[in-house]
Parts: sequence; C-alpha cells; structure tokens
Amino acid sequence: MYLHGTSRVNEHGHLEIGGVDTTELTSKFGTPLYVFDEQLMRETMRAYKSAWDATGLRYEVAYASKAFCTLAMCRIVAEEGLALDVVSGGELHTALKANFPSERIHFHGNNKTPDEIEQALNAGIGAFVVDNFHELALLGALAVEKGVVADILLRLSPGVEVHTHEYISTGQEDSKFGFDLQSGAAQQAIQLSLQTKGVRLVGLHSHIGSQIFETEGFKHAIDIVGNLFAQAVKEWGAKDLSVLNVGGGFGIRYTEGDTPLQVQQYIEAIAEGVKATFDSLGLAHPEVVIEPGRSIVGNAGTTLYTVGSSKNIPGVRKYVSVNGGMSDNPRPALYQAVYEAMLANRATEEPTEVVSIAGKACESGDMLIWDAKLPEVQAGDILAVSCTGAYNYSMASNYNRIARPAVVFVQNGVADVVVKRESFDDLVSLDVVPARLMDGVLSQS
Repeated sequence: MYLHGTSRVNEHGHLEIGGVDTTELTSKFGTPLYVFDEQLMRETMRAYKSAWDATGLRYEVAYASKAFCTLAMCRIVAEEGLALDVVSGGELHTALKANFPSERIHFHGNNKTPDEIEQALNAGIGAFVVDNFHELALLGALAVEKGVVADILLRLSPGVEVHTHEYISTGQEDSKFGFDLQSGAAQQAIQLSLQTKGVRLVGLHSHIGSQIFETEGFKHAIDIVGNLFAQAVKEWGAKDLSVLNVGGGFGIRYTEGDTPLQVQQYIEAIAEGVKATFDSLGLAHPEVVIEPGRSIVGNAGTTLYTVGSSKNIPGVRKYVSVNGGMSDNPRPALYQAVYEAMLANRATEEPTEVVSIAGKACESGDMLIWDAKLPEVQAGDILAVSCTGAYNYSMASNYNRIARPAVVFVQNGVADVVVKRESFDDLVSLDVVPARLMDGVLSQS
C-alpha cells in the first residue's frame, strides 16, 4: 500500500498516521474507524492557493464539501481561507453551524427546493450555481420577495467528455446537470438571467467529470465557455459577468495504476487556457474558481477495520471478512472502485497470499477489495484501506442497521474525534412506535 502524507511504518512495525500508531487508535476508538491526516489536507489546500498565486490571476479555491462534510472539516476549510461548495440544505446547515463565512459559500445542485433556497438567501451566501430554468425562476421570485438580489453563476454542459467512469462523467451533453450549449439552452439561460429580477449574473460554470488525469479537457471546456462568455458580454450586455468556474475533478492515486498530475500542473494548464482564450477574445481575465474535493481529502483518509472470519475455496479464492464494508464504503459496489490495503499491525511483513476482502453486510456484492496482497491474515488483525477520505463517510449508511464509524483527525501525535461513533441507541433514536402498536406489545407481554 502506498503511504500518503504523514503515513509511515514506525519502529514497532505498525502503520502510523499523523504521528499516531494506528493500533493505538483502534484500541482507543474501536473499528471501523475513519482516520484523516489533517496535515496532508491543509498542505493540499495550501498547494492549490500557492499554485494560483504564481499565475497572477484572480482566483478562488472552493472546497467541494460533498466529498467530506463535518463541522470540523468546515472549520479547517475556513482557517485555510478557502470558499465552500454545498449541494444541500444539510451541507449548508453544517457550514453555518461551523460559523463558516456565508459570503464564501456557493450553493450547487440540480433540484434545490424552495426551503433550501430560502435558507441560503436568509444566510446571505456568496452565490448560487443555477442549474436549470425552474431554479432560475424560483430563485428570482424568492429573492424579490425578500428584497434582495442573489449573485448567480450558470452551470453549463459544454459537451466535453473525459475518460472516466460513465457514472461520474457530467460535462457531456447528455447529463442531468446544467444548461447544454448544443440545444441553445445555455444561450437562452444567459439572456433570461439578464432579464430576471432578483438575480445578478456574475459567472459561468462548467464541470467536466471526476478523477481526471489530464488537462486537455479543461482547456477545451475553457475555450468553449470562454466564447460564450464573450458573446454574453459583447452582444447581450452581461456587464457583471466576471467569474469563470471550471469545476473540479482533479484525480488522486488510489492504486499504482492511477497517474494523477501534481496540483501545480493542473493549475498552470488551467491558467494558461484562461489567459489564451480570453486574450484571443479581447476580454479581461476573469476571476477563476476551482472546486477540488476528492483531491483534498481522498488521500488523507484511511479506514481501519478488524479482521474476523475467513473462508478458503480451494482453486477459487480466499475470502477475508472485516467488520465494515459497503455500509462505510459503498464505492466498490457503486463504481467498481479499487483500493489498496495493508495489515496496520504487521506492516513490515511481506505479502504471502492474495485474498478478497469482504464486508459484513448481507449482500454478495459487499466486497471492498477483490485481490489484496497481504501476509497470511489472522482474526484480530487490523486492516488499513487507504485513500478513503472522499465519499466514504459522506455516502455511509445504516444498511443492516450497522452503526456508522467514528471519524478522527490526527496531527502531530494527537488524535481528535470529529464525529462520534454511532451507538445502537442512535440507530433507533428517530424511530417512533405508534401507540396502537405499543398497546399491542404491552398486551402480549
């Protein structure tokens, strides 16, 4: 397993993260356990800002909170001076409860409800990324009711496809997200937004996909959206249009087959594309916004499990089961995502077998890793699965009434709980038994 950030094998032969022995973490906090390398997250955020500083362009780095959103995470994002993307009332509420500056919050989503829009308007967020005509009309009407003007960016589908999993390609024409250019919807949306009371068009947005390992897709999208930007300014009088949001999707290394670029390489290419396109159009350089999520938290997260039962099928495979699975990491089942693992308590031992790591949910598809090279695994071993910081906690569920894990941040030898482990009482805390059913139970007892 590749060791990211502060991860290392210590003198005891154990995996250590943030200066804390993972065997100590499991003894204190139990398993499954999400462990985040706080230093690595902060360093990545700073790398994005530093790379942009070198370009001379105006910019904003907005953390895509859908990747991992908790009160503590929002505090770190605020401390590092980033903006924050939210896609639901729940994420917005989390940000506000963490005292995140509301003017640095952007609200995304393809079906914002009236309640969510009102929540965001009342909070005075920085901008709405408007996804469709229904939202444009609804937002305008609600803003007028409140006597405010909401800054908006229009999300466009520029028709750019990247080589990624089909479920997470979002920039092509056939997508549930955004106004597509090919049908003329994007052009119509720009003109309509300039006539809609209660909103002010300040920017255009595109997002071409996720886990992107090259830069040509970004440059192509910038050229397409840039030309529409020029048309809006020169022909339709979009005098406040000054922001170009190129989305996120920057790839990370999950396994040795992944070859992401360095942060600086992505930013330099995007900056070059923006300068070249806008210079050729005779326009001032816009403020450029990017939305990294996975690339900030993905490599920083590690999930620790305790090994339980094993099942060896001669000539077929050996299954090794852990005390978690699709309830804390549904990505292998959803996307066929691939991960690496190691035995955190026996990190110096050489692999002697290839095993398949199974989860404990009552589903045949609950498999975390199909072919993991490990020392001979024993019950009680601690399995560490790397690069689980993005979309694992966010997508965790209580399937089979399995309680969700705790989350800890580690740095400089200190571990802090940022999400408590759910208890069985937590699982039933929102359940309600109607009186008629309770009476029946009592009469039988």
